[in-house]
Amino acid sequence: MSSDVEAAPQPDAASNSAAARDIAYCIHPYTNLMRHRETGPMVITRGDGVRVYDDAGRAYIEGMAGLWCTALGFSEPRLADAADRALRRLPFYHAFGGKAPAPTIDLSEKLIEMAPAPMSKVLFANSGSEANDTAIKLVWYYNNAIGRPEKKKIISRHKAYHGVTVAAASLTGLPANHRDFDLPIARILHADCPHHYRVAAAGESEEDFATRLAERLERLILAEGPHTIAAMIAEPIMGAGGVIVPPATYFAKVQAVLARYDILFIVDEVICGFGRTGRMWGSETYDLRPDILTCAKALSSGYIPISATLVSEPIYQAMVAESEKIGVFGHGFTYSGHPVAASVALETLSIYEERDITAHVREVSPVLQDGLRRLGDHPMVGEVRGVGLVAAVELVRDRRSKDPFAPALGVGPYLAKRAEAHGLILRAIPGDVIAFSPPLIISAADTAEMIERFERALDDTHAWAKRERII
Repeated sequence: MSSDVEAAPQPDAASNSAAARDIAYCIHPYTNLMRHRETGPMVITRGDGVRVYDDAGRAYIEGMAGLWCTALGFSEPRLADAADRALRRLPFYHAFGGKAPAPTIDLSEKLIEMAPAPMSKVLFANSGSEANDTAIKLVWYYNNAIGRPEKKKIISRHKAYHGVTVAAASLTGLPANHRDFDLPIARILHADCPHHYRVAAAGESEEDFATRLAERLERLILAEGPHTIAAMIAEPIMGAGGVIVPPATYFAKVQAVLARYDILFIVDEVICGFGRTGRMWGSETYDLRPDILTCAKALSSGYIPISATLVSEPIYQAMVAESEKIGVFGHGFTYSGHPVAASVALETLSIYEERDITAHVREVSPVLQDGLRRLGDHPMVGEVRGVGLVAAVELVRDRRSKDPFAPALGVGPYLAKRAEAHGLILRAIPGDVIAFSPPLIISAADTAEMIERFERALDDTHAWAKRERII
């Protein structure tokens, strides 16, 4: 193990058999399950600030904030205290039948106050997948309520990521989320991925590329029939599909098309929401005007599961009328607006405001963005992209032709493992894209250290690729 990996106190003896028990009992998401049986897990036992520690006592900078979510780091005492107080006061209650825990009401009010566009009401769930699944159901419910039963298709985009429930995974535009799960379901369409580096024609400017994609979106709508298209869903920055930043003028042109055909706009703020882009919402960064907004992850800094689906007043009024006709609004989860989760989320939002987290992101983000772009001339780097404290480096076999590596070579995963050897956890996304999404509290010094460790891993990977004659 490289000396870059920081020393830490030795773990408790109880953790020593964790790896063996994991092999016996755990199924790991987004893992090659056969290979995992051979290699075993990295067992994480504790966290402190922007670092986590494995069961051998080694420390790592967590360059992905876990899964894009642990915005306030891994040891914020106010969030632990908020959870403790809530557990002692009211460990559970529900929102069914007109009841509600008080923190749930408070959190609803706070989210409506913070929303980047006029919103009316909030429906809580436990994950981004459930929030987006709920958005689909509400779009269908809304169009039935206003007498448009044929207007039900929802447009997503290739390389989008919106979750893993049956409906949300159908919105997701990644092959591994569909293959052999018998997805996508009917009435889900996928428009072009707005990745200028990979999809634009030779010499095509970002603005011309955005115009072409908007025109292709309009042709898709016309081919399907505008009377059948209910909504389009989009992440401000596409996260798990490769940290794809929208080209200039893209969203302005897309929103104009949607308005022309009376199509609702669902904005998935699960990753971008709560400061990741340097504004409180990705919608503010890109001037998005959602009819429905979904959020999760940093809503509680990842400390406890909670998500929210915010709807505009016209959608809410239609829901009211339809529930009166039917006799009940037949949707919700046992843990919708769980009082402990709501309490932690409220404390999280208070911390963001008190510490002006967006200002901190704007201050530190140049260290990340400029530092990674400094590596843009590396022989294996095709593109560096990002905004705020989210970024990606795309690895290529040939910089001039943009030729990718064959997926079977596992170049991105190899680099991620080398980063771990240097005390840094990153995420390798299919397409040999290395993603960065550190806790929002990260300092400039730790950001610089993160980039230095990544550069060592990049050089290691380049040396390996040359030895293996794959470049």
